[in-house]
Amino acid sequence: MRFTIEQRHLTDVAGKPVADDRALTFHTCEATDADDAVRLFARDHSAEVIGNVLRFPGFQAIATMRSTDGVFTLQVAPASQQMVR
Repeated sequence: MRFTIEQRHLTDVAGKPVADDRALTFHTCEATDADDAVRLFARDHSAEVIGNVLRFPGFQAIATMRSTDGVFTLQVAPASQQMVR
């Protein structure tokens, strides 16, 4: 399945809130389910998932991830059945 990932930048490496144009970005990912999409996205961004991935009905999930750029929340939702090739 194809997923849309909303990545919201919470804090920078110093722990300060991020409120500029880079605070919110959108990405797409192909994965078997929302949990897998979170893990693949974190791996591709050299990040680690903090805590558990919260899964919701309808292939949706929310997670928190930490990378060298700071801390982010990820909101994952299905975009379509497959990637357009």
